[in-house]
Amino acid sequence: MVTLLLSIAFSVAAGAVGLFLLSLTAERPRNLGVQDGRLASCPGSPNCVSTQAADREHWIAPISVGSSAISPIETLADIVRSMPRTTIVEQSNNYLRVEFRSLIFRFPDDVEFYFEPESARIHFRSASRVGHSDLGANRDRMETIRQRWMDLAVPSETDAPSNALNVRRKEQMLV
Repeated sequence: MVTLLLSIAFSVAAGAVGLFLLSLTAERPRNLGVQDGRLASCPGSPNCVSTQAADREHWIAPISVGSSAISPIETLADIVRSMPRTTIVEQSNNYLRVEFRSLIFRFPDDVEFYFEPESARIHFRSASRVGHSDLGANRDRMETIRQRWMDLAVPSETDAPSNALNVRRKEQMLV
């Protein structure tokens, strides 16, 4: 019985070490970046979401920027810096590339943001570098970033009263 338990424990430990090493050896994709106003397509696996995907499984809505003098990419950089296990890999006026790592095995996810000034939208793509399924982690992360964006959004003239009320409520909660 002890031998069986030791064998199981060793197998689990070896598997965990193997997964961790896999996460360390995963190479950065070479197809990232903006080409002709588009981010790379999602692979056939379900571990990717993109605002520019043509299929329903991978598609997610872009972030509307509205009219603001604040740099959308700098705001996004501030948002992702506040999130755990992130590394900003590349940043320009209209593009941001970030690596996120999972909590336990440190699997890397590649996230890109592209600000399209003509449409006042931020397109993005979030994809796992390793494995097939991410159990919705990429979609959840992007919705979290969208919510943080909305929490920081500068109110436009049409929604200023309701946003001003929400800001006052948040300030009161902090006191």
